[in-house]
Amino acid sequence: MAKIVVCNQKGGVGKTTTALNLAALLARRGRAPLAIDLDPQAHLSAICETPASDGSNSLYAFYQELKPLAELIRASNRGWSVIPAHLDLSKVDTQFGKGPRALQRLHAGIVREKLNTERPILMDACPLLGTLSLNGIFACDRVLIPISADYLAVNGALQIDRTLRALERVLEKPPLRRFVITRFDARRRMSWDIDRKLRERFGAEMCETRIAESVGLAESPAQNCDVFAHAPDSRGARDYAALLDELEAAGFLNP
Repeated sequence: MAKIVVCNQKGGVGKTTTALNLAALLARRGRAPLAIDLDPQAHLSAICETPASDGSNSLYAFYQELKPLAELIRASNRGWSVIPAHLDLSKVDTQFGKGPRALQRLHAGIVREKLNTERPILMDACPLLGTLSLNGIFACDRVLIPISADYLAVNGALQIDRTLRALERVLEKPPLRRFVITRFDARRRMSWDIDRKLRERFGAEMCETRIAESVGLAESPAQNCDVFAHAPDSRGARDYAALLDELEAAGFLNP
């Protein structure tokens, strides 16, 4: 199945929200995905109620102690699995650098342990384009880039676009990419201006689906759950269902 990294070089654009709700809907559709939290802030791990008590129980142990990924997998509270993050992951850049072996480590672990033969993998990357985010990019075959409807987020998307293009010559097979607009407010002219500019810039790589501002989406993390559990009839639930349908129709979830 596909290995998808959700990333943008700016925080607050909906990366964790997108990874969470796509994982939740995949689980509801019988796919039982594995979510890998690559962000030392560990927000995805906390929402899924799979926090790591220390670094040795988190993804950090895979890097520091060479612990198998399979030993770090935890069952979430909503039917999918999580490899949790921990603040200790912030040490990875200084400890392991950005050499080829360091950047390929997650990919090698996933392949060696055959973690995605029967289920999709969703990786929630941190905003900093360091070793962890690059591990996600090197390990994936799909990149999903959320862009909130504000100009700073657009700059982050342009940066990640340049990064991915620069990496094409070193990646064995460049991953397919899709950009999705989040926090879209149809009442604001700026939202429509950004939508137009992004579609002019990225063309067919832009998702038709937009994720609108939604009270249900904003509230669900505080309840430690996804929007489908918290507010299944909300606009946010409908938008993420439409996004997954669009990605499936485009073959984005196929390996």
